[in-house]
Amino acid sequence: MLTVNKFFKAATLSVSMAVLAACSSTPANQGPTAEEIAAQRAAEERAAAEAAEAAKQAEWANLATTIYFSFDQATLAAESRDLLDQHAERLMASGDSAVLEGHADERGTREYNIALGERRANSVADYLVLKGVARSQLEVVSYGEERPAVDGSNEFSWAKNRRVEIR
Repeated sequence: MLTVNKFFKAATLSVSMAVLAACSSTPANQGPTAEEIAAQRAAEERAAAEAAEAAKQAEWANLATTIYFSFDQATLAAESRDLLDQHAERLMASGDSAVLEGHADERGTREYNIALGERRANSVADYLVLKGVARSQLEVVSYGEERPAVDGSNEFSWAKNRRVEIR
Protein backbone atom coordinates (compact mmCIF):
# COMPACT_ATOMS: atom_id res chain seq x y z
CA MET A 1 0.00 0.00 0.00
CA LEU A 2 2.88 2.21 0.56
CA THR A 3 3.80 2.08 -3.11
CA VAL A 4 0.35 3.11 -4.25
CA ASN A 5 0.50 6.08 -1.88
CA LYS A 6 3.86 7.14 -3.29
CA PHE A 7 2.47 6.74 -6.79
CA PHE A 8 -0.49 9.07 -6.05
CA LYS A 9 1.82 11.62 -4.47
CA ALA A 10 4.14 11.52 -7.48
CA ALA A 11 1.20 11.78 -9.88
CA THR A 12 -0.31 14.67 -7.93
CA LEU A 13 3.04 16.43 -7.88
CA SER A 14 3.48 15.93 -11.66
CA VAL A 15 0.01 17.28 -12.44
CA SER A 16 0.56 20.25 -10.14
CA MET A 17 3.87 21.07 -11.80
CA ALA A 18 2.28 20.83 -15.26
CA VAL A 19 -0.50 23.18 -14.24
CA LEU A 20 1.97 25.65 -12.76
CA ALA A 21 4.14 25.48 -15.87
CA ALA A 22 1.16 26.17 -18.06
CA CYS A 23 0.13 29.15 -15.97
CA SER A 24 3.57 30.66 -15.96
CA SER A 25 3.90 30.82 -19.78
CA THR A 26 3.27 34.10 -21.64
CA PRO A 27 -0.36 34.84 -22.39
CA ALA A 28 -1.59 33.78 -25.83
CA ASN A 29 -3.24 37.17 -26.39
CA GLN A 30 -0.03 39.18 -26.18
CA GLY A 31 -0.61 41.11 -29.45
CA PRO A 32 1.28 41.29 -32.75
CA THR A 33 5.03 41.65 -32.91
CA ALA A 34 6.75 44.55 -34.63
CA GLU A 35 7.51 42.29 -37.59
CA GLU A 36 3.86 41.27 -37.89
CA ILE A 37 2.76 44.91 -37.77
CA ALA A 38 5.29 45.88 -40.46
CA ALA A 39 4.17 42.96 -42.66
CA GLN A 40 0.53 43.97 -42.22
CA ARG A 41 1.29 47.59 -43.16
CA ALA A 42 3.25 46.48 -46.23
CA ALA A 43 0.35 44.27 -47.31
CA GLU A 44 -2.11 47.14 -46.84
CA GLU A 45 0.13 49.51 -48.83
CA ARG A 46 0.42 46.94 -51.66
CA ALA A 47 -3.34 46.49 -51.71
CA ALA A 48 -3.89 50.27 -51.81
CA ALA A 49 -1.36 50.68 -54.64
CA GLU A 50 -2.98 47.86 -56.62
CA ALA A 51 -6.43 49.41 -56.11
CA ALA A 52 -5.16 52.81 -57.26
CA GLU A 53 -3.56 51.24 -60.35
CA ALA A 54 -6.78 49.36 -61.17
CA ALA A 55 -8.76 52.59 -60.84
CA LYS A 56 -6.30 54.39 -63.14
CA GLN A 57 -6.50 51.56 -65.71
CA ALA A 58 -10.31 51.73 -65.62
CA GLU A 59 -10.18 55.50 -66.10
CA TRP A 60 -7.79 55.14 -69.05
CA ALA A 61 -9.97 52.44 -70.59
CA ASN A 62 -12.84 54.93 -70.67
CA LEU A 63 -10.85 57.75 -72.29
CA ALA A 64 -12.29 59.10 -75.51
CA THR A 65 -10.02 58.29 -78.44
CA THR A 66 -11.26 60.77 -81.02
CA ILE A 67 -10.01 64.33 -81.42
CA TYR A 68 -12.19 66.58 -83.61
CA PHE A 69 -11.08 69.51 -85.75
CA SER A 70 -12.67 72.55 -87.36
CA PHE A 71 -13.16 72.78 -91.11
CA ASP A 72 -9.85 72.87 -93.01
CA GLN A 73 -7.89 73.12 -89.72
CA ALA A 74 -5.20 71.06 -87.99
CA THR A 75 -5.09 73.21 -84.83
CA LEU A 76 -6.03 71.55 -81.53
CA ALA A 77 -9.02 72.91 -79.64
CA ALA A 78 -8.68 73.61 -75.89
CA GLU A 79 -10.96 70.70 -74.93
CA SER A 80 -8.79 68.38 -77.04
CA ARG A 81 -5.72 69.36 -75.05
CA ASP A 82 -7.28 68.18 -71.79
CA LEU A 83 -8.03 64.79 -73.32
CA LEU A 84 -4.57 64.57 -74.87
CA ASP A 85 -2.98 65.35 -71.49
CA GLN A 86 -4.65 62.20 -70.14
CA HIS A 87 -3.48 60.17 -73.13
CA ALA A 88 0.06 61.47 -72.65
CA GLU A 89 -0.02 60.37 -69.00
CA ARG A 90 -1.28 56.93 -70.01
CA LEU A 91 1.31 56.47 -72.74
CA MET A 92 4.19 57.56 -70.52
CA ALA A 93 3.07 55.35 -67.62
CA SER A 94 2.45 52.26 -69.74
CA GLY A 95 5.14 52.61 -72.39
CA ASP A 96 2.55 51.52 -74.96
CA SER A 97 2.59 52.83 -78.49
CA ALA A 98 -0.27 54.52 -80.34
CA VAL A 99 -1.29 54.92 -83.96
CA LEU A 100 -2.68 58.37 -84.74
CA GLU A 101 -5.09 58.08 -87.65
CA GLY A 102 -5.81 61.39 -89.40
CA HIS A 103 -9.12 61.86 -91.26
CA ALA A 104 -10.88 64.56 -93.27
CA ASP A 105 -14.40 65.10 -94.56
CA GLU A 106 -15.28 64.54 -98.21
CA ARG A 107 -14.80 68.14 -99.32
CA GLY A 108 -11.54 68.81 -101.12
CA THR A 109 -9.45 66.63 -103.41
CA ARG A 110 -8.25 63.21 -102.35
CA GLU A 111 -4.64 64.43 -102.21
CA TYR A 112 -5.54 67.53 -100.22
CA ASN A 113 -7.52 65.46 -97.69
CA ILE A 114 -4.68 62.95 -97.27
CA ALA A 115 -2.32 65.86 -96.51
CA LEU A 116 -4.86 67.46 -94.14
CA GLY A 117 -5.38 64.18 -92.26
CA GLU A 118 -1.60 63.87 -91.90
CA ARG A 119 -1.29 67.46 -90.60
CA ARG A 120 -4.00 66.73 -88.04
CA ALA A 121 -2.35 63.50 -86.88
CA ASN A 122 1.03 65.28 -86.68
CA SER A 123 -0.58 68.04 -84.63
CA VAL A 124 -1.71 65.43 -82.09
CA ALA A 125 1.70 63.72 -82.18
CA ASP A 126 3.53 67.01 -81.63
CA TYR A 127 1.34 67.82 -78.62
CA LEU A 128 1.89 64.38 -77.07
CA VAL A 129 5.66 64.69 -77.57
CA LEU A 130 5.55 68.15 -76.00
CA LYS A 131 3.89 66.51 -72.96
CA GLY A 132 6.68 63.93 -72.66
CA VAL A 133 5.64 60.98 -74.84
CA ALA A 134 8.53 59.52 -76.84
CA ARG A 135 8.15 60.05 -80.58
CA SER A 136 9.06 56.38 -81.05
CA GLN A 137 5.78 55.46 -79.30
CA LEU A 138 3.72 57.24 -81.96
CA GLU A 139 2.89 56.33 -85.53
CA VAL A 140 1.11 58.80 -87.82
CA VAL A 141 -1.21 57.54 -90.58
CA SER A 142 -3.57 59.55 -92.79
CA TYR A 143 -6.69 58.14 -94.40
CA GLY A 144 -7.98 61.47 -95.67
CA GLU A 145 -11.63 61.05 -96.65
CA GLU A 146 -11.34 57.30 -97.26
CA ARG A 147 -12.72 56.07 -93.91
CA PRO A 148 -15.60 58.28 -92.85
CA ALA A 149 -16.99 57.82 -89.35
CA VAL A 150 -20.41 58.97 -90.55
CA ASP A 151 -21.78 58.74 -94.08
CA GLY A 152 -23.50 61.79 -95.44
CA SER A 153 -22.96 65.14 -97.09
CA ASN A 154 -24.10 67.53 -94.37
CA GLU A 155 -22.48 69.54 -91.61
CA PHE A 156 -23.12 66.87 -88.94
CA SER A 157 -21.39 64.19 -91.01
CA TRP A 158 -18.53 66.44 -92.01
CA ALA A 159 -17.91 67.48 -88.37
CA LYS A 160 -17.71 63.82 -87.27
CA ASN A 161 -15.28 62.98 -90.09
CA ARG A 162 -12.76 65.77 -89.34
CA ARG A 163 -10.83 63.84 -86.72
CA VAL A 164 -7.80 62.00 -85.43
CA GLU A 165 -8.40 58.61 -83.85
CA ILE A 166 -5.94 57.31 -81.25
CA ARG A 167 -5.53 53.54 -81.50
